[in-house]
Amino acid sequence: MDTIASFFSFITTPVSWVIVQFHSVYGNIFGPDTGWAWGLSIVSLVILIRICLIPLFVKQIKATRAMQTLQPEMKKIQERYKNDKQRQSEEMMKLYKESGTNPLSSCLPILAQSPFFFALYHVLNGIATGKTIGVIDDQLLASARQAHIFGAPLAAKFTASADSVAALGASLTDVRVVTAVMIILMSASQFYTQRQLMTKNVDTTVKTPFMQQQKMLMYVFPIMFAVFGINFPVGVLVYWLTTNVWTMGQQMYVIHNNPTPGSKAQASYLERLTKHVTHHGKVRRRSQKTIVKAIVAKGRDRNEHERKFIHALTKAGLAAQVDGSVVKGETQAAVETEEGTATTAAPKRQQPKRQTKAQRQSGSTKTADESESSTSSTSSASSQPSTSLAKSDEPQNGKAASKPSAGSGSRSKAQSGQRKGGSQRPKSPSKK
Repeated sequence: MDTIASFFSFITTPVSWVIVQFHSVYGNIFGPDTGWAWGLSIVSLVILIRICLIPLFVKQIKATRAMQTLQPEMKKIQERYKNDKQRQSEEMMKLYKESGTNPLSSCLPILAQSPFFFALYHVLNGIATGKTIGVIDDQLLASARQAHIFGAPLAAKFTASADSVAALGASLTDVRVVTAVMIILMSASQFYTQRQLMTKNVDTTVKTPFMQQQKMLMYVFPIMFAVFGINFPVGVLVYWLTTNVWTMGQQMYVIHNNPTPGSKAQASYLERLTKHVTHHGKVRRRSQKTIVKAIVAKGRDRNEHERKFIHALTKAGLAAQVDGSVVKGETQAAVETEEGTATTAAPKRQQPKRQTKAQRQSGSTKTADESESSTSSTSSASSQPSTSLAKSDEPQNGKAASKPSAGSGSRSKAQSGQRKGGSQRPKSPSKK
């Protein structure tokens, strides 16, 4: 560890200078030789470093989202070239290049923070061994060696001997209790940060090996912190516990306001956004407009949570626009009153009531009677031309007209369907 810390000694002077500047501020409040002055100086150093790393953290979020969207394509490549590792690596690199993503981007905050961590370790190790380092002179060195946090010196370790701890003016029991509690809190905060990332902010619709790796790291990282933590000075434990708490809070903020699509966090976020939009009738924040804009742009590729969000807006008479804003739908805008209040929506189309068996039978009987009456009227109408034709075919002399037709047993040619001087009509099938 000393070799690695010495490698980052180029940044030791800036780190020690920042600590001294914060110590001069807190020393005027709590006293220059107190643990509060030196402890808060380390905490302030962490906050300053993490604020400077916010742009890298934003880039880390974007890289992680891009990697999550590429998981289905990566899985296809792995299955297609599972027997050719070289071709699989080439296709993976080609996919990264086409999408503009970099797998190492998610590690940028940790890599950028590591020089400050090792520089701080080098400074505190110098305080423990009684060596001046950076801008910390003999006076500041003596003040730092007298500073205790809950009875434990800043330079003391869990594995330190009783003589070295006594030389710092503390007892071995106090040092081990304080360091053990800080190591447990440090590991627990790391575990919770990784767990909320896996359980709330992961797309549950895609099952990939990447998720299994993240789940494994959720248990490996806390164990690593616990093992390495017993060799860290109290000041380094303060630094690492503070940065873990910052990461946990930062992660909670991102999950709450910018969740991963398809995750449980997105379902909760869209539910809150639906209540807000339906109550106020518009989207206020720029971040909310960005999310609504992304949902509208997806079209048919929306997931289940996003479809529910669009359906809830439609049901409330609202419509999401391409620019991320929300306006009143066309139906509701048409029925606006003069005062600006919307009336109730148009009533739904009522389905016909289901008829009983007796009603259906009576209805079918009535229909049959109507069809029969219509058939009889049609046949009577069709017989009228024949009658008129028979009248027109009667002979003009009076003798033919005066002959009685009754009792002769035969019908006239007009009644039998014959035409005068023409061909006969075809007989209907019923007269065969």
